[in-house]
Amino acid sequence: MIHLSAAHMAAQLSAGETTSVELTQKHLDRIASVDVDVHAFLFVNNEGALAQAAEVDAKRAAGEKLSPLAGVPLALKDVMTQKGVPTTCGSKILEGWRPPYDSTVVTNLKKNGIVILGKTNMDEFAMGSSTENSAYGPTHNPWDLSRIPGGSGGGSAAALAAFEAPLAIGTDTGGSIRQPAAVTGTVGVKPTYGGVSRFGLVAFSSSLDQAGPCARTVLDAALLHEAIAGLDPKDSTSINAPVPQVVAAARSGDVKGMKIGVVKELNGDGYQSGVRTRFEESLELLAAAGAEIVEVSAPNFEYALAAYYLIAPSECSSNLARFDAMRYGLRVGDVDGASAESVMNLTREVGFGREVKRRIILGTYALSSGYYDAYYGSAQKVRTLITQDFNNAFEKCDVMVSPTCPTTAFKIGEKSNDPIAMYLNDIATIPVNMAGIGGMSLPSGLAPEDGLPVGFQIMAPAMKDERMYLVGAALEAALLTKWGAPLLSKIPALAGK
Repeated sequence: MIHLSAAHMAAQLSAGETTSVELTQKHLDRIASVDVDVHAFLFVNNEGALAQAAEVDAKRAAGEKLSPLAGVPLALKDVMTQKGVPTTCGSKILEGWRPPYDSTVVTNLKKNGIVILGKTNMDEFAMGSSTENSAYGPTHNPWDLSRIPGGSGGGSAAALAAFEAPLAIGTDTGGSIRQPAAVTGTVGVKPTYGGVSRFGLVAFSSSLDQAGPCARTVLDAALLHEAIAGLDPKDSTSINAPVPQVVAAARSGDVKGMKIGVVKELNGDGYQSGVRTRFEESLELLAAAGAEIVEVSAPNFEYALAAYYLIAPSECSSNLARFDAMRYGLRVGDVDGASAESVMNLTREVGFGREVKRRIILGTYALSSGYYDAYYGSAQKVRTLITQDFNNAFEKCDVMVSPTCPTTAFKIGEKSNDPIAMYLNDIATIPVNMAGIGGMSLPSGLAPEDGLPVGFQIMAPAMKDERMYLVGAALEAALLTKWGAPLLSKIPALAGK
């Protein structure tokens, strides 16, 4: 049962073939069995999840009309607040904090009857590409437990790949949904900025952060996308427009006549051979399905990485100033005679990890007097150029595509002492966040040299998210025919568990 798609589970629930309590318990049992090896979860809410499930079952038994995913379990990235449930953001500085309110995403999940199993591991405050920066230890990739599951949302992606949950929520600031999806053989979607509320999402970089759905199939992602999206008065950046028809698009998968633009600048040197092979094969499958493949250019993409690592740290420097040991979370050095400044300094020294400190320092410097225009201001100008590149390219195509990541999953510890090498993992995903458009990653097969998953990225214009689902569903169907079985059925790790 746990190996089924979320849509299939929902159908079984609706038909009375199982109950939400039974389904939830099976996933809790699975977590108990394998998460000692994977470490996808930071907190498992056994009692809360079963209580939610029982409530859904009671409503169904009473004949109430329920949402499509009512009763299906989900894993929640630990950057989203959930009332009364520990929310750490992967940091010691928030250890033990239980928010007094739900994020809007959680409110929408509860409204739709989606059962929240617990909170997933992540790079501290979403700063990282490997989930090695968590203060609570790394998450392991279920395909190979010695490898990273991507980041910052590696816990959510690993939970899906290990069949600990059929659905998950991630957040994407520079690729933190899509990159973990790519290296774990799952599906991850960054909606258009403002398409899903950020209220209750603990901020890293406010102009870049975006919550989105993580799943094992394109349709499952679409169903979850529709459940969490929409206007929210509590978020001033929330878009007042109808939610794109993503579920209809995922059910259709018709790409006949669509123009698919291959980004020249994201398909060159530096990409692993197997990544390029699977990408080219995917293009051939889309062409066979009736799409027209064209090449597009985005010359300013080469500056995206540098600009991102000025904008994101600058905003993180401002956002993380709220963690001051005065109101909530960790407090160190609070003894008689200690000044507020010394308590704050000691707490931040102990509570923040190395990568968070690095980015705070970088961002504070970029925003400082005499440097603001040269660094942060210039990076924002580059951001405008990147947006213009997307606009120009979308005049020639309906969606743009590239490999999601330059390589497959690397070994835990392999790049932890080389920040630049780590940052380069996001070279293909960052432009999407800079422009605020939608992006999706779905599995395109296994790299022949190491047998690990490869991701295919689809990018769509703002509030045209349904186009990603059209192309994603078409490619998924073609690849399923080619593979003969879902990709995750080939997973070698955790076999027999």
